[in-house]
Amino acid sequence: MKVFFDTNILIDVLANRQPFYEDSAALWTLSERRTITGLVSVLTFTNTFYIVRRLTDLKTARRALTLLRDAFTPVACDGEIIHQAIASRFGDFEDAVQYLSAIQIGADCLVTRNVSHFLDDGDCPVLTPTEFLAAQALDS
Repeated sequence: MKVFFDTNILIDVLANRQPFYEDSAALWTLSERRTITGLVSVLTFTNTFYIVRRLTDLKTARRALTLLRDAFTPVACDGEIIHQAIASRFGDFEDAVQYLSAIQIGADCLVTRNVSHFLDDGDCPVLTPTEFLAAQALDS
């Protein structure tokens, strides 16, 4: 199963943000163990570096990038995605880029804490970590 991760899920783990950490970490672990194919936009690397660097220091930010690289498959962001994101009905450009990247790579779903920020057009289901984990438990 190909699961596209929104940046907020990864920051929840890296910054130990409560009460979100547990479910986000469980998803991260599924990707690390290759139980699922965890996908992230290449933009997630720059966004994560910026956020972690702002919250901590350069060494910690670089370590975060290594952890991301080792656990997730980067998804390219090309001009077509940018054009589609600009023309989309999304209120937030970054969310549009994330969603359209997930669609382009053929993700089975996108996991985020901000489900309401994404379109419900049926092209790619958008789930919270809790919803995804519950669905996985039912499938087991």
